[in-house]
Amino acid sequence: MHPEALIYFTSDHSLGSPGIYPYGLCIAVGIILCFGFLFYTMWKKKFNEASSDTILLIGIFATAFGFLVAALFQATYNYIENPAAGFDLGSGITFIGGLIGGVAGFLGVYFLYMYVVRPRTKIKFLTKPMNATLTDALPFIPIGICIAHAFGRLGCFFGGCCYGMETDAWYGIACAGGPEKVIPTQLFEMIFLLVLAAVMAFLYFKYRFNYNFAVYLIAYGIWRFLIEYLRDDARGSFIGSVTPSQFWSLVMIPLGVGYIFLQKYVLAKQMKHPELEGAEKAATEPEPQPEPPAEEA
Repeated sequence: MHPEALIYFTSDHSLGSPGIYPYGLCIAVGIILCFGFLFYTMWKKKFNEASSDTILLIGIFATAFGFLVAALFQATYNYIENPAAGFDLGSGITFIGGLIGGVAGFLGVYFLYMYVVRPRTKIKFLTKPMNATLTDALPFIPIGICIAHAFGRLGCFFGGCCYGMETDAWYGIACAGGPEKVIPTQLFEMIFLLVLAAVMAFLYFKYRFNYNFAVYLIAYGIWRFLIEYLRDDARGSFIGSVTPSQFWSLVMIPLGVGYIFLQKYVLAKQMKHPELEGAEKAATEPEPQPEPPAEEA
């Protein structure tokens, strides 16, 4: 683990001094790769400029809002556990809090734009025709989330947080400021997320599978609930022996099941499938008929 900065901006090289830290660098790389993947997929699936811009710009806002909510969640957990320490927004972040904030922020701004701003504005930039909507992007958005989250967990590993219980097993790794050797739960989760992203990408690009959000919610909910039993860092208390992340994991699983029905009976009817527009047009156009041979004089 490497909690120290790679590059310090001042002569003070103590932990927390201004600089470029592996933790922040990994998160930045994860976010860039996430949006790069989303951009590539929308290009491949023939989203027009208006559709891509709308999803990417709102996604950037949702990411920033998610970080704020992640800090609020962690500060709340810490306050519940120790009110005497006060409410400190700088006490860390929690991924599931960020996920809830990011999803809520995205949906809030998206629906505000689509159903309030867009129908009433006269600004041409905001009223360009869209050949795809959020329903077309939902099948591949969780792949991008997994990519960003995986690199975030790598950042946790370097930062020395989110570690597991002390162990003497061969896979134990020294933890800065913690026990001598711990279970590298950060690396386990990073591997799980990359595998999950690969599985969802295979399903989507190979079979046009539209239920990836359900797969993500159910799979990660189960994984996170179980991996919490191996964690040994301070995460705050919530309900009895159930950690905050385990509570939200139990919420994610039924939401994933519910999403299956939402996709099948509601969202599927709203998808525009821009990638099929050219194929459908070609299929409906009559095939050119060969010209009759010219008669001999």
